[in-house]
Amino acid sequence: MVRLLYAGAVSACFELENDSPYYAPQAYEVFLNGEFCFERDTNVFSLFSLKPDTAYVLCVKQGDEKKELSFHTAAERCAVSVLSFGAVGDGVHDDTDAIQSAIHFLPDGARLHFPAGTYMTRPLALRSHITLDFAEGAVLLGCPDRSRYPILPGTVCDLNGGEEIMVGTFEGLTRPMYQSLLHGEYCEDITITGLGAVDGNAQNSDFWTAFKHFETARPRLVFLCNCKNVTLHGVTMRNSASWTLHPFYSERVSMYDVAVEAPKDSPNTDAIDPEACIGVQIIGCRLSVGDDCVAIKSGKLELSRQRLQCAQDHVIRNCLMQYGHGAVTLGSETACGVRDLTVTRCLFRATDRGLRIKTRRGRGKNCDITGITFENIRMESVITPVVINMWYNCCDPDRFSDYVKCREALPVDDRTPHLGEFTFKDIVCRNVHAAACYIDGLPESPIDQVNFSNVSMTFDPQAKPFVPAMQNDAVPRLKMGLYFNNVRSVCIDQVTIEGAHGDVLITPNCGDVQAQGLREVRG
Repeated sequence: MVRLLYAGAVSACFELENDSPYYAPQAYEVFLNGEFCFERDTNVFSLFSLKPDTAYVLCVKQGDEKKELSFHTAAERCAVSVLSFGAVGDGVHDDTDAIQSAIHFLPDGARLHFPAGTYMTRPLALRSHITLDFAEGAVLLGCPDRSRYPILPGTVCDLNGGEEIMVGTFEGLTRPMYQSLLHGEYCEDITITGLGAVDGNAQNSDFWTAFKHFETARPRLVFLCNCKNVTLHGVTMRNSASWTLHPFYSERVSMYDVAVEAPKDSPNTDAIDPEACIGVQIIGCRLSVGDDCVAIKSGKLELSRQRLQCAQDHVIRNCLMQYGHGAVTLGSETACGVRDLTVTRCLFRATDRGLRIKTRRGRGKNCDITGITFENIRMESVITPVVINMWYNCCDPDRFSDYVKCREALPVDDRTPHLGEFTFKDIVCRNVHAAACYIDGLPESPIDQVNFSNVSMTFDPQAKPFVPAMQNDAVPRLKMGLYFNNVRSVCIDQVTIEGAHGDVLITPNCGDVQAQGLREVRG
């Protein structure tokens, strides 16, 4: 019924075991050592203000069922208040020096505690073996003055052998960037936890209003470059200057019960963008931003030549994603490839697209995306639930070139991407607008296989036309059925489409098409 996801020194996270996306089938009560804590209705919940190195007994009561679970919190070296280093926490005083001194000078295994208050700060450098613990009511607030943000180079040269060391990046390339508010480079064993918030304060700066004129990439809220064993738990992340959480060439990064927030119209405020990472877990998170909620990336072609590392072994589970351009996106920067991703038990609300894969000619031969499974997902008022687009035309200088938009088969070469097997099963979509799915492969490199099993999609009676995929010469669609183009194998098994206009299954330039149990319901 319930299992432990994570136990730190002062917090723990748990997950109910059921088949219900994000919300539990019914509300439940949580007790700790026999004392009532709270009532919840989500599949993931957390406990805070625990004691280090202590045994606890958790009890969850749901209806007539009761489950007990014993767990033990982690030990820690020491815990120190940031106020002891001179932080003020009044939202006006610059607390950067106090916080940075505490991070640098505390011993390994220490926890830096932020009591309730607002801590105005410039960018902070993280280090290994440290925990940042934000109490309820504690806010780490970014300085709104862009001139106070250091500029980091994209790479630096090793004087011993000439090797390029990665430092800064944005949108799939190593490039100069403003230092991020919480910035980790080549660190390990970092925890950021608590009921407080990290607020980029971008709405009070020019990061959102003048970014098109910047020569330097905007900072992220949290940037983790070549880091290992990082845990984010419980904290609210909001109002980032650009992408919010950006692990880059990092391993074993876990995000539990985290909230990421930004206005719907904020520019490029992706919630979570793991890039060329291994072993990322995103579980029980609530994401509502101005761009993609989760975007799995692995760089552009130049980055793959610098260091080839596939994005792999990621799990996204029991998350709520709202209002973004895409709920879960792969790409478009995927030159190192993506494999072995599972997205399950998630709820998407009012995103432009639900499950979105985007790539294009020029991402390269190592852009191999395969082993992708989306299962047990519910979508509400998502404009187009499933999009696989190999003609993505955004963000690159050659976006409108003949090479990108030519619809004839071009020679397969070192620039040609490949998409393998994709599985969509146990999915319910209500109030769809543009298309049930829009899957568009390249003629010279068709998508290998797409499987739809036990899927139900119903169009909104008041649906409005919308362009399903960002590509040259795109045409708005309205209540379009299942569209597959340039796919080698299409397997449809027990799929219901209600309220579509025209043919419910459209398969130009496809190879083997099997449709068993395809049910059409006219509105």
